[in-house]
Amino acid sequence: MAEPRIIRLSAEDNVIVAVDQVPQGSSASGVTALARIPRGHKMAIVPIAVNEPVRKYGQIIGFASKPIAPGDWVHEHNVSMHDFARDYRHAEGARNDEVLPPELRATFEGYLRPNGRTGTRNYIGILTSVNCSATVAKFIAEQVNRSGLLNDFPEIDGVVPFVHGTGCGMASRGEGWDVLQRTQWGYATHPNLGGALMVGLGCEMFQIDRMKDECSLVEGEHFQSMTIQAVGGTRKTVAEGVERVKAMLPVAAKAKRETRPASEIVLALQCGGSDGYSGITANPALGAAVDKLVKHGGTGVLAETPEIYGAEHLLTRRAVNQAVGEKLVERIRWWEDYTERNRGEMNNNPSPGNKAGGLTTILEKSLGAAAKGGSTTLRAVYEYAQQIKERGFVFMDTPGYDPVGATGQVAGGSNVMCFTTGRGSAFGCKPTPSIKLATNNYVYETMTEDMDINCGDVLEGVSLEAKGDEIFNKVLKVASGERTKSEGLGYGDLEFVPWQIGATM
Repeated sequence: MAEPRIIRLSAEDNVIVAVDQVPQGSSASGVTALARIPRGHKMAIVPIAVNEPVRKYGQIIGFASKPIAPGDWVHEHNVSMHDFARDYRHAEGARNDEVLPPELRATFEGYLRPNGRTGTRNYIGILTSVNCSATVAKFIAEQVNRSGLLNDFPEIDGVVPFVHGTGCGMASRGEGWDVLQRTQWGYATHPNLGGALMVGLGCEMFQIDRMKDECSLVEGEHFQSMTIQAVGGTRKTVAEGVERVKAMLPVAAKAKRETRPASEIVLALQCGGSDGYSGITANPALGAAVDKLVKHGGTGVLAETPEIYGAEHLLTRRAVNQAVGEKLVERIRWWEDYTERNRGEMNNNPSPGNKAGGLTTILEKSLGAAAKGGSTTLRAVYEYAQQIKERGFVFMDTPGYDPVGATGQVAGGSNVMCFTTGRGSAFGCKPTPSIKLATNNYVYETMTEDMDINCGDVLEGVSLEAKGDEIFNKVLKVASGERTKSEGLGYGDLEFVPWQIGATM
């Protein structure tokens, strides 16, 4: 009988990862398993004393909470997490990344917008200033989408209501307000929207006129607004909204795809439903694709701050300068305070599904998640939903909760998304298409209608470089209009979830 396959990721590691399930009593890496080791989980290969670091990827992922013998299953029952010093070494590994000259860069077919940005889709969005106008926004979008009007406008991908649960009962100043305003502005001006209509109630805290004034938003054929109270109630507002959208359709339909450089791609990097393979297959393969995108002048946007916790020292070393590295550490400190004052802890993450897939601590999860960012220089650190202006590899501070994190990246200007998953995440994103990358063969085969690319074959010998090329080419095709699996299933209408910070009053 063939010996179960295992991976030792670094010579410094004291654990190996089971590619196949290792039955109790079986030999793997010259060690006899003292318990059944599920696939994706870890087995000790040397003795690990109490409080001694457990190492994977050559990095600390936790500390032994009891003596661990060679062959032991290494997981929650014998590993704990506590704080330890991390040497940030700001900008130590910064380098001048190679960027191809314009004539050698890859291209895609996108929508050049009047402001010079490039879209990969052409939606009309119905935005809401407050939860009180969410139903009206949905009614407007449903009426237009059901009416058959879009049949005459094949260049328009659809009308999407972006509704949310806040906008009132909130402070009129501070973090919560700023985050919501940046998010709304980012969607209203997003290059994947050919037009946007914002609908309010009228008396809410988040006033549309204030937003237009502070964000210099000018109404015209691409952006308009109205309130239910001013128009005269629900039915009148729905009717007025439908007429406004009708007028926008021929304007948005004027946009035609044209050849654009890959430098116009802003790629959001997401992961959800991670497992023990995520940091071995899909995440580093996506990192290889990001390195290639950066070489072609494009931008990769890593996010989910709680899910790089414990790996942030690897990013600060790649920072272009000390200020960028220190800004990332400042966001980490903000999160430590944020979780403490809400009586939580950073190790509340991983989720039960992550743990079932082999991830033991947030440190282990973060080291795998950070691999999505590839190896190039960290050029900038953005707060949630800030517009991304720097090209190359950048970071955005967001929660790890996928819909909230993705909403921030899209608001920042991401026009394509890659989403890795090991457990099988059901996620889509409008107006930005989401490419799903399975970390293992099992998830790809059982959820093939949801998965765009199988990265499980990395375990069969496909190189990370080759898989990165496959992902990069897929990004170009999707940016040019090829539909992702989640788009085909109709995902994306409900995944607009702005980060709600602060008290609800």
